[in-house]
Amino acid sequence: MKRKTTYIIVSIFIIIGVYGYEHFLKEEEVNIAIETGEIEKNDTKSYFLPSSTTGQVIHHEGYSLSYKEKYEQAEWVAYELKKSHLSKSKYKRPFFEIDLAVKTGASHWRNYKNSGFDRGHLCPAGDRRYSQEAHDETFLTSNISPQDHDFNAGVWNRLEQKVRYWARKYDGVFVVTGGVLNGEMETIGDEYVAVPNQFYKVLLDYNSDNPKMIGFLLPNRDSRKPLYEFVVSVDSLEKTTGIDFFPSLEDALERQLETSNSYKSWSFY
Repeated sequence: MKRKTTYIIVSIFIIIGVYGYEHFLKEEEVNIAIETGEIEKNDTKSYFLPSSTTGQVIHHEGYSLSYKEKYEQAEWVAYELKKSHLSKSKYKRPFFEIDLAVKTGASHWRNYKNSGFDRGHLCPAGDRRYSQEAHDETFLTSNISPQDHDFNAGVWNRLEQKVRYWARKYDGVFVVTGGVLNGEMETIGDEYVAVPNQFYKVLLDYNSDNPKMIGFLLPNRDSRKPLYEFVVSVDSLEKTTGIDFFPSLEDALERQLETSNSYKSWSFY
């Protein structure tokens, strides 16, 4: 009986040890991915990710981002919004959490408290309702930026809804979005989180025989103007932000798509 008990105890320790080692290896793999940005964990194809001016690229389940410590937020968030991602599932809104994957330390959500600005999502929770995990990770502080409330609930929300419309119509689009982090900017909180004066969004439809691209640049305030009045060339956005949005596209195609500021190939109605 004593020998049997000893055998059981030893077996339990072996199982725990094997599980612990596998868990350690998995954590190491995640850490390497975070540190190097060389592997993708999400649905966004790695060759459609923008350039990073910071070298700190982080991959989450449903989006990737480049964190800019100086301004305590992402310079861009990128993801693919597929038609299959569009879901009417409703999940309970979680609390905002600090993104522990940011090596330099992501900003705390308390910076936004009583600041007069919304915790504006860059990758919207509404684009990630296909699973609880994907939805909840949009509430990481690396995915938010200070936005005027009327802007966030108004014209920015209208653009987000239009992006979903295009994802459904064109069977998926690649999205890159963020605040323009340059020039004189107000700051909030003890960590001096920068308040962008403008926000941008770049979309690429690569699923058709004739790929198309469109860029938007919007002041951080509400507007009743139609969305097409905010359309700009992606080339001009690259000059404004210092970001190369789709560096892995074939050069000739990239030049063709990024220099155009036409919105006629995109359905606005």
